[in-house]
Amino acid sequence: FGSEGGALWRPARARMAEFERNRRDLEDLCKRRFFFRQGSEIYGGVSGFFTYGPPGCALKTNIIQQWRNHFVIEEQLMEIEDTFIMPHPVLKASGHVDRFSDFLVRDEKDEKKFFRADKLLEDVMDAKLKEKITDEQKKEYTVVRNQADAYSREELTEIFKKYNIKAPDSGNGLTEPEPFNLMFPTPIGPSGLIQGYLRPETAQGIFLNYKYCLEQNANRLPFGVAQIGKSFRNEIAPRQGLTRQREFTQAEIEYFVKPTAKQHAKFKAIANTSLQLFSSPRQLQGESPESITIGDAVAQGIVNNETLGYMIVRTYTFLTSIGIKAQHCRFRQHLPTEMAHYACDCWDAEIETCYGWLECVGIADRACFDLNAHAEAAKVDLLYRETLDKPIEVETLAITKAAGVATMKAFKKQGRLVKEWLEKLPAEELKSLVAEVEKNKKAKRTAELSDGTSGEFEFLPEHVVCETKKEKVTTTTFMPGVVEPSFGIDRILTAALEHAYYARPKDPTAEDKQIRGVLAFPPAVAPYKLTILPQDQRITREAKYEELSGVIRKRVTALGHTCTVDDSSANLGKRYARNDELGIPFACTVDFDSLQDDCVTLRERDSMKQVRLKAAEVGPILHDLCWGRKTWDNVLSTFASA
Repeated sequence: FGSEGGALWRPARARMAEFERNRRDLEDLCKRRFFFRQGSEIYGGVSGFFTYGPPGCALKTNIIQQWRNHFVIEEQLMEIEDTFIMPHPVLKASGHVDRFSDFLVRDEKDEKKFFRADKLLEDVMDAKLKEKITDEQKKEYTVVRNQADAYSREELTEIFKKYNIKAPDSGNGLTEPEPFNLMFPTPIGPSGLIQGYLRPETAQGIFLNYKYCLEQNANRLPFGVAQIGKSFRNEIAPRQGLTRQREFTQAEIEYFVKPTAKQHAKFKAIANTSLQLFSSPRQLQGESPESITIGDAVAQGIVNNETLGYMIVRTYTFLTSIGIKAQHCRFRQHLPTEMAHYACDCWDAEIETCYGWLECVGIADRACFDLNAHAEAAKVDLLYRETLDKPIEVETLAITKAAGVATMKAFKKQGRLVKEWLEKLPAEELKSLVAEVEKNKKAKRTAELSDGTSGEFEFLPEHVVCETKKEKVTTTTFMPGVVEPSFGIDRILTAALEHAYYARPKDPTAEDKQIRGVLAFPPAVAPYKLTILPQDQRITREAKYEELSGVIRKRVTALGHTCTVDDSSANLGKRYARNDELGIPFACTVDFDSLQDDCVTLRERDSMKQVRLKAAEVGPILHDLCWGRKTWDNVLSTFASA
């Protein structure tokens, strides 16, 4: 990254302009080669839905597999697959029913035209930042833009008035911001009486199954659970291609930890990794990100704890492994106004694209919020029980035997259940009840009983006579905290496409003036690893060609890699070019000499350098190149140049 923050931004700005220049050519390539298209396009399509074509689907599959290798396998995580549809109580407990909303504003004269308020504010600030402005104005607009999705309804209303923000197309005034819940409701069953929703995230399925995964981990902390799958959000204004969809793929990890022990065994190994960190104070002061090691960031309290820091670095190494340019990847800390009240610390991995800095991964220390919420709503004990190294003696407060008998007599049929409720009451709540009864000679409480019923009960002094006991305790209980990296796979794919694309310089003497776009994917995630090219169509008529191409295909596919054949009538140069724009890293050419010596030419996409080797050797060499066991330089030094 370099040592100084300022040095990072000069080439970054130039690259940003390059992303913008390449945007139209890349969009054309993706559509023409069917990486993706709008869903149901032959019917006109609906915004926010996309279909991945063969190369796009293969690219996405490979990115997901790289994610699995990087996290699930290397970090020894568990993986589950939960349902797409969730019943109302689950998402009520998680807070999605009440609070999973964005603010929208409408055109005052045409309320069918609406806009997502924070994104409209970002666009307005971006436009202002491009004008000739003072340093003070630049700082002001930057701070407003950074906080756009953190403002309350009232704050947005005031800011829209302050900057006189109008509807972009018509110039009309805008209505005041209103919340819009992003979930897709769906009835369950023939009667439709069970209310359900398409899940807005994959995380909740992990929390619902935490206790079962804990059992599979021999009841030990820490441990992690992953889930990859579709999520659904009814976005107000889907735009910018794959970056804001209504149906999208998430890959999420919930890493369960002891709240007072967030050290990580592998943190020392990555402590010297330098990252671009955009801390909350720097954003609020209108400053730039800083380059700092994660070890220093944790030590200085910029990043809350080692486990969170470790996940940030693992996210960074994953992103760079799929081709994201290091100098265009930063980690932005959530501002105090946008961080959930229960969260300890949250960071977003943002990748620079033609759309600006795009949030692609959220890495949050969510504390114990989700497990507490589901434990309370479902009436299920999700506490973790830890065996102490040495038993400790503690004083406990409990109702006396006589008080228990008096309670059972007083509440008759419900007496036994009320007594059990009193016995299980946390110490502080029992003390509070006793104090109130002593003061007022009675106290009322609403009790949730073990048979599922509830009611309000009045307790008298004889019901709450308590005694202090000394007990030896061998275990302690607590609700685990969780650190959650959440990956938006489609956004990451978009960024990977932009970072991989470049145009090969044109040959001024060539007749063909078409732009030769190249997608320089790392071999591990390229949609296809190899293409086989006969030198021309005469070779395809030879039985030896079928034999050689069969040997190559069989060995390559047996090793788990995809292989295509391009035996069209186009000349070899054009076939190289159209496979380069698919991102295929290696091309194997069978020529007339191959029919005699069983050797073929292997070409690398970016350097365009070629070597000569036996057809039977192509598969193992390709395998080593795709897995990173060998580099192309190793191959060049081993085989004769062609």
